[in-house]
Amino acid sequence: MNNWLPLLATLFIQAMVSMALLTLPVMAPVAAKDLAVSPALVGVYVALTYLGAMFSSLTSGTSVTRFGPIRVSQFGLILCAIGLCLCAVPWLPATGLGALLIGLGYGPITPASSQILTRTTPAHQMSLVFSIKQTGVPVGSMLAGAIVPSLMLGIGWQLSLMSVALVCLISAILSQPLRHEMDQQRQVGLKLNFKTLLAPIRMVLSHRTLATMAGCSFMFSMVQVSLTTYLVTYLHDDLSYGLVAAGLLLSITQVGGIVGRIAWGYVADHYLSSQKMLAGLAISMTLCAAATPLLLPTLPVYGVWTLLLLFGASAIGWNGVYLAEVARQAPEGKASVATGGTLTFTFLGVVLGPPIFGALSTMFGTYGAGFWALAVISSFCSFVLLRLKPSP
Repeated sequence: MNNWLPLLATLFIQAMVSMALLTLPVMAPVAAKDLAVSPALVGVYVALTYLGAMFSSLTSGTSVTRFGPIRVSQFGLILCAIGLCLCAVPWLPATGLGALLIGLGYGPITPASSQILTRTTPAHQMSLVFSIKQTGVPVGSMLAGAIVPSLMLGIGWQLSLMSVALVCLISAILSQPLRHEMDQQRQVGLKLNFKTLLAPIRMVLSHRTLATMAGCSFMFSMVQVSLTTYLVTYLHDDLSYGLVAAGLLLSITQVGGIVGRIAWGYVADHYLSSQKMLAGLAISMTLCAAATPLLLPTLPVYGVWTLLLLFGASAIGWNGVYLAEVARQAPEGKASVATGGTLTFTFLGVVLGPPIFGALSTMFGTYGAGFWALAVISSFCSFVLLRLKPSP
């Protein structure tokens, strides 16, 4: 099989589930008005999606081994589609259930792709290939930011959700021809039990570098998902941007993330260690998060674009370098298990980050308070990474 085909397939699937997850947050101001709730509750939606993702990432090592990474990815796309349709029901319990299903579909996608790419990628290209694959996250988010607001204005937010659900179903069908080649190593008789559920966490906590990567990803994910979840609402409510303009600026942060992921992967492979690269990105997150609350409605648009481009390059651009380091440190043949274990901590940061961001913003009456909090935690993460001894 062409070595580029696994990369392209995993990137495409990653983009689709990422678009599914961010579709509702992009339309939060309008959907919240129809549901008669505060837009700040979008943080609860994101928390529920990642609670589902935490559970499915823990089971991903076993499920990928049993069913194969492509079949697991297809299941994930279908769950995301069902969840989006439930979110279109104008009833909060249905939205909550839909959020959980989207998270259950989102969680195993990265461990599944890590299993594929670890088998098909040369060691000296790991950071770059994993970074390119992880551009699927900002690509999906960029599609949500660029397409969903205009689609929503044309057909309404509920039909927009169902349209994205249809795209997820089509993506699951299109991936079927890849299954024979990529799922050959599945172990059909493997069973899931409580011991296998905890195995990924035990692996991570028993390995110093994996544990440090997991802890840093916990903090990085708080920064990343708070930015992508609240940026549109912050620009709309605090800076009086229109929804389409705010969605475009969200897409700008995703462009920064796409460029950043590829660039940081190349730099980590050729010039810096993964740990030093991540420390530099933590410093950049700190500076950008501290600067974002200082934005003013009168600031020239190119100034806002520049800041958000840099913010996206660091806050969204770290994942590929991190995942490559996790796969590199994982025991032989256990990349999906190690990735699932570290992603449990990553998703925990996502669960806690947006609600805390929303609570701080509500408490102080401005979303700027949440961005200041992001600056604090990213600065702490840079300190930890700079003091970490290089991994072998």
